[in-house]
Amino acid sequence: MKPRIFVLASVVCVCALIAVGQSKKKPKPSPSPTPDLSWSTVYEEIKWQKGPSVGDLGDAAQVKVPDGYVFADAGDTRTIMEANHNPTTGKELGFVAADGENWFAVFEFSDDGYVKDDEKHSLDANALLDSIKDSTAAGNQERMKRGWPTMAIVGWETPPRYNELTHNLEWAIRAQSEGEPVINHNTRLLGRGGVMEVTLVVDPALLAETMPKFKAMLDGFEYKQGHQYAQFRAGDKTAAYGLTGLIVGGGTAALVKTGAFKWIWKALVAAGVGIAALVKKLFSRRSEA
Repeated sequence: MKPRIFVLASVVCVCALIAVGQSKKKPKPSPSPTPDLSWSTVYEEIKWQKGPSVGDLGDAAQVKVPDGYVFADAGDTRTIMEANHNPTTGKELGFVAADGENWFAVFEFSDDGYVKDDEKHSLDANALLDSIKDSTAAGNQERMKRGWPTMAIVGWETPPRYNELTHNLEWAIRAQSEGEPVINHNTRLLGRGGVMEVTLVVDPALLAETMPKFKAMLDGFEYKQGHQYAQFRAGDKTAAYGLTGLIVGGGTAALVKTGAFKWIWKALVAAGVGIAALVKKLFSRRSEA
């Protein structure tokens, strides 16, 4: 069975929106782009960086791109997000996907300052879930105005947990939209001047097998010298929230991303296109070149 949420498949829709934008300049409508047109356009629009290499995540961090993976920089990440009806914030710094895998990760940086981890032993999973449900309900009002599908929170897939050694905070929420399951896994990597937000988007059925690969990729992330959490000094900017705020504030926003990507699946099924095939084609074309 093909997964419902596709990784790089989102890129296929970049060309569709470009074609739509161009058609507005003409009095007559243009027909929908074919899968072949989509594939050729995406290679022209996105400057994919192949691994093994190092992906630059702004001034503060970087991530090693393993062999068989591709990386898109800040500008191209925003192009991908906008093409899939995801409002951009300017925080997007990178997009990672793997050959033969049906998941992707988006890196965004929030420069709100140093986040104190003094709540690490007092995270209340039940209270946090209630807050996220309330925020999601309020967000559904806006989704309905925009004609977007609403979302309902089912519960924790992985309750919040904080690693004191790596200063990483992670959690996963299970939700439902249009009768289909949605799981959004979140990782927050704390740094001296802010937080790197890493959102994993994957088909719920593939989460268990994907997590080891995702975490292995994330092991290649690091803050550059001078930007590491342990290098905080008195007088540095401090965030107005703690670990609780990261979870409550990030949960709903991440779910919006996941939900927005759902519509891509329907288009891909109709076209018979898959993410694994997309990335494989990218690698094969580069090899031939």
